[in-house]
Amino acid sequence: MNLLFEEDGAFKTGTILTDNDASLQVETPHGKRLKLKSNHVLMRFAQPAAGELLDRAEAEAEGLDTEFLWEVCTDDEFGFADFARDYFGHEPSPVESAAVLLRLHAAPIYFHRKGRGRFRKAPPEILQAALAGLEKKRQQAAAIERMRDELLAGTLPDELKPLVRQLLYKPDRNRLETKALEAACADSGKSPARLLLACGALASSHELHFDRFLFEYFPDGTGFPCVDAPREPDDLPLADVRAFSIDDAATTEIDDAFSVTPVEGGWRIGIHIAAPGLGFGRDSELDAIARARLSTVYMPGNKITMLPDAIVERFTLAEGRDCPALSLYLEVSRDLVVTGHHSRVERVPIAANLRHHDIEPVFNETTLADGGPDFPWKSELTLLWELATVLEAGRGKPAANQNLVDYNFSVDWTETTADGPGRIEIGRRPRGSPLDKLVAELMIAANSTWGKALSEAGIPALYRAQTGGKVRMTTAAAPHEGLGVDCYAWSSSPLRRYVDLVNQWQLISWLQQSPPVFPSKSPELIAAMRDFELTYAAYAEFQRGMERYWCLRWLRQQGHPTMSARVLRESLVRLEEIPLIFKVPSMPTLPTGTRVQLAIDSTDLIDVDVRATYLETLAPGSGEPAPLDDELDAALPTDAAPPPAEAAEASPTA
Repeated sequence: MNLLFEEDGAFKTGTILTDNDASLQVETPHGKRLKLKSNHVLMRFAQPAAGELLDRAEAEAEGLDTEFLWEVCTDDEFGFADFARDYFGHEPSPVESAAVLLRLHAAPIYFHRKGRGRFRKAPPEILQAALAGLEKKRQQAAAIERMRDELLAGTLPDELKPLVRQLLYKPDRNRLETKALEAACADSGKSPARLLLACGALASSHELHFDRFLFEYFPDGTGFPCVDAPREPDDLPLADVRAFSIDDAATTEIDDAFSVTPVEGGWRIGIHIAAPGLGFGRDSELDAIARARLSTVYMPGNKITMLPDAIVERFTLAEGRDCPALSLYLEVSRDLVVTGHHSRVERVPIAANLRHHDIEPVFNETTLADGGPDFPWKSELTLLWELATVLEAGRGKPAANQNLVDYNFSVDWTETTADGPGRIEIGRRPRGSPLDKLVAELMIAANSTWGKALSEAGIPALYRAQTGGKVRMTTAAAPHEGLGVDCYAWSSSPLRRYVDLVNQWQLISWLQQSPPVFPSKSPELIAAMRDFELTYAAYAEFQRGMERYWCLRWLRQQGHPTMSARVLRESLVRLEEIPLIFKVPSMPTLPTGTRVQLAIDSTDLIDVDVRATYLETLAPGSGEPAPLDDELDAALPTDAAPPPAEAAEASPTA
């Protein structure tokens, strides 16, 4: 005797070896023996053979119409054998009974299972809902397949066009579009970014990286809402000075300017900081905008300003205008000793906006040594540089970055290369030039002087502190060991850093003898500090990433040339011509600072990676000094070592 039984949700057959009423010993067609409970048996039969029943039943079941079975069965619960008897109109054969069982079991939306071999027809309304769900799934599967095929053919489906950023940066795996993209990626072996770029969803690899940053930090776009124009005080005194600024050609947020006024026994040196804090205050619309952005975002060829362009234009220290400013005046003797200082809120006449590319050819270490040619502002710049050297020596941090190099990235967006819009030029500029030192030292003087003044007045402020090599933000006037000052409050860039704007409001309160905008132990002040630290670090990381990207674009423009590099440590090198750091696995172990020649094998603009092969070791460059530790540290990624504090803290663009 054979039997049909159910085990682990599957139908199986076997031959009875021993029948003990409550249990049976069964041998399957494959020779496996097992013990089976009697209540697991669905049907006993003598013919056909156990190994033939299911095959013949499956063939028989193909001829049974599921919808017809549902229509003719009773509304009550039933067993498959009884239903087979009613359906065929005679005592069904084992094959016929098994065929009905298989068909009922295979249609769970038509027949709800109520036990082994027992079923109940689905109510009409439930059946219709289930059939509609099946049809929806069928249509969705067809849509996924169609979109996948279009992607594989290099075409971007219409459904994906408005979702490109979400698909790349925060995919919702429940969406059909995401499933289609994942299926296409699996079939093509490409990442979503590469596949979408190949389909024209992105204009270039640059858009991929830029949009990823915007998606996270500027989800509503970089535009500004309409705001009321700020109102400046109309009773500010006019300073009796001729001030000038020093910036690179691309700077539009001119925060700082200087003036030199001869007085009896020496000079009065003015450090003038743009004062947007006079035009709008805390809890204003512009404060909300600045508080949300916290800083201007810099990157090669572009920037996202903290404040709207119209506001920047109104408060920037532009040539030919009398601009509202917060001024620090240093009383300097003829032997360049600072004998006193005072601060004022005023309007400052800006006589000139000097630019690095115009001034550095006639004002540099060489021209300072041999006198150089005459040019406007030469005497003022020379005096400020001499004062800067004294201030630097007074801090105990002289010439800390004389061997470092800054790189200027210039993107010409009117040109298009094979990699997309934009042609990159990367220029080298020695850090620590006389102009750099002049600006940096006067900014350090202003930020440390004002920070100390606020601390002594008991007015809360946001400080940069460094102890044990770690730089952090704090509300306490703690020392900054890297700069060699007792305290350091960022106050010199209120057009592009929210911390500076906060400190400016506090300084204005101090000078006007009014209650501080942020009182002592203000939770809003602490929250602003914490948010700024996180956001400022993220913006800086993005800037470094985009500079690395444009370094790869530069290599591709040059046709992947052979390049010289210097060993930083182990297999890590830095190219000499551009600030690109990467590993060269094929390079032997060489001392730090060794010059090597590399073959640039390939660059990847999606992963922002470069592959190179070691060719040979080069002799040291003519007159080239051995690399200093701080130079190597400054070249390493941020998580490896920070740049020197003077550059990071005092740079006008820091």
